[in-house]
Amino acid sequence: MYSPSKTLSKLLLLLLLLVAVPFSSSAQKNKPETKKVLKDSISVLLSKLDSMQRAYDEMVSAPFEEIAFTSDEDSIAADDDPNFNTDSALVAWYDNLIRHSQEDEDELMDVSDMKYTSDIPDSVYIARLNRINTSVKIPYNDVVRSYIIYYTQKMSRAKISKIVGLSSYYLPIFEEIFDQYGLPPELAKVSVIESALNPMAVSRARAAGMWQFMRSTGTQYGLEIDEYVDERFDYIEETHAAAKYLRDAYAIFGDWSLAIASYNCGPGNVNKAIKRAGGGRDFWDVYRYLPRETRGYVPAFIAAMYTMAYYKLHDIVPSHIDTPPQVDTFHVNNNLHFGQISECIGISVDMLRNLNPEYVKDIVPGKTKTRVIKLPYSFSGAFIDVQDTIYAYKDSIFFDPVRVKDVGVVRNTRTSSGAPTYTVYTVKRGDSLGKIASRHHTTIANIKKWNGLRRETIVPGQRLKIYSGKGPSSSSVASSGSAKSSQPATSTKGGYVTYTVRKGDTLYSIANKFPGVSLNDIMRLNGLTRKSKIYTGQKLKIKKQ
Repeated sequence: MYSPSKTLSKLLLLLLLLVAVPFSSSAQKNKPETKKVLKDSISVLLSKLDSMQRAYDEMVSAPFEEIAFTSDEDSIAADDDPNFNTDSALVAWYDNLIRHSQEDEDELMDVSDMKYTSDIPDSVYIARLNRINTSVKIPYNDVVRSYIIYYTQKMSRAKISKIVGLSSYYLPIFEEIFDQYGLPPELAKVSVIESALNPMAVSRARAAGMWQFMRSTGTQYGLEIDEYVDERFDYIEETHAAAKYLRDAYAIFGDWSLAIASYNCGPGNVNKAIKRAGGGRDFWDVYRYLPRETRGYVPAFIAAMYTMAYYKLHDIVPSHIDTPPQVDTFHVNNNLHFGQISECIGISVDMLRNLNPEYVKDIVPGKTKTRVIKLPYSFSGAFIDVQDTIYAYKDSIFFDPVRVKDVGVVRNTRTSSGAPTYTVYTVKRGDSLGKIASRHHTTIANIKKWNGLRRETIVPGQRLKIYSGKGPSSSSVASSGSAKSSQPATSTKGGYVTYTVRKGDTLYSIANKFPGVSLNDIMRLNGLTRKSKIYTGQKLKIKKQ
């Protein structure tokens, strides 16, 4: 059986040999220096091996679709452009972020075993750290010093300049959200360690967004992640999730350093380290028992705090970041496609994607719940003008069932007599009547009544009517059902008739409704056996006679 860990170990041994050979000829001439260089090289290789192993361990089975962007030439400042407008400024701002994500490696480099030196005395570093107002313990040692030197001197000057530039926009937003949860505002700098403030970051382990949530942890903390929506790319929503996680971690460990460490490796690994350390509750007590990458996580956080406070003293000049022009937000209560918005008000689909990256398939599924979209302020008036009609614009094209599968809500339906509006909901994997009822602000009893269900059992692909408000009266539902019962619920397509299974149907009774069709014909066309169960709402192919 293929073993990633054994393969990586062999790879490491080969790399060590390759590193050692070039030094053998000159080793006798300069032994101390050669040993130091070799030791540093081994440390770097060990660090990379750990990162590779971690990527294997955390890899999820579901493929993640990467979002591709294009970048244009550098933009000029608004004051220098005589033709400046909010739309071009918005594009420039996102182009800047996109270049940032394409040019730089956002994952944290492990320098725990590196012994960096600096002309700045330790006493100066200590005095500066002591002046930082924080609730997190800030010790000073060789590891902390190495990370401070890495951030202020060894990291690419272009990269650290971009991070500092982005921090002036993002960190105040994050600090305000953290304040709502009663958290120390400096914890917002964890995002610097996670993604280098890249809102579209996706790691090799498929963690995503500025706070790098894995799919399972994100959903656990209230982020919606499905085929159409991924709120990890909404940095506001993801920051709320990060605040909740850190709040919970502090409640477990009672120490901010351990809470920050658990953000990287999970509370389980921190608890294991505490036990192996004999119950020590200080980060440095459990340091050697933590995963290698996590050992450098808190020192890197301290270095990030130091860098944001004292970057000027290290001649770091923040990159110019075009802040986004004013945007407006609108509530969407129906399914809406970016193509409909683009064609109705003249905004580009690319700009809509940049402003609303959480809608990963250009669809705002507003029928499942009220959604929010962001538009440049200059398009607000145009959107308001068409807000009542935009949902019907080319809806048969943009929401063609062949092109768009299982958006949740297929259509809105109102009878000619003005009966209550209902939606047809397609049951998805993991759904239950309780979840569906909660999502549509109704009750399980109502859904069962509207769809003639005796039990609460539902299956993926089943379609359910969901009425607005209280829905029709019981007599209306009953009369509607009886009026239709005399006719098979069918639709014709190609050489087949599609039959919708009704309450009380059996394969035998369905076959009897279609002259010339046998029970075996239905089973063969639909891949069924005599033991197969059918359910209300299921679609069956019937050969046209």
